[in-house]
Amino acid sequence: MISLTVMAVVFGVVFLAELPDKTALAGLVLGTRYRASYVFAGVAAAFTVHVVLAVAAGSVLTLLPQQIVHALTGVLFLGGAAVLLLRKDEGEEEVRKPENQSFWKVSGAGFMLILVAEFGDLTQIMTANLAARYDDPISVGLGAVLALWSVAALGIVGGKALMRRVPLKLITRIAALLMLGLGVWSLYEAIA
Repeated sequence: MISLTVMAVVFGVVFLAELPDKTALAGLVLGTRYRASYVFAGVAAAFTVHVVLAVAAGSVLTLLPQQIVHALTGVLFLGGAAVLLLRKDEGEEEVRKPENQSFWKVSGAGFMLILVAEFGDLTQIMTANLAARYDDPISVGLGAVLALWSVAALGIVGGKALMRRVPLKLITRIAALLMLGLGVWSLYEAIA
């Protein structure tokens, strides 16, 4: 039996914790470049995998060495920032045409980005803790996955809306600087 109360509590906690996280940024960046439905399919699948792992593992994920998780995340963000900053500018019109990208390529990119970047993330550990606390894996899993999907959708839609008003080159530079900052911060957390 599904508990709506547990689902609502988990949804609220995970949604608020994930909203200022890198997921919204990743969704925004991908949403400016590719068809939103393709991006969402990959991101949603990755979050589903994360939630299943977190719920199955329960509180075991809290034992992962945080320094390693922070170091890996930092390196990935720095690599993403380097790719964005060093990439040769493509014609803006070519980049904006989502029909030039296949479903599998775009959803696969979204899936891999979230799968790697979010592993061991605060919300995954929080979901594991909530699953252990409530002993209701289905309700916790549904609440967490719906919260994560909601944050991703907000980022993707926000990316599309932003694209109509701000040039892609500026969005790319800002995203690269944010990724650079997140990378440096993650490496600092790994060392500190």
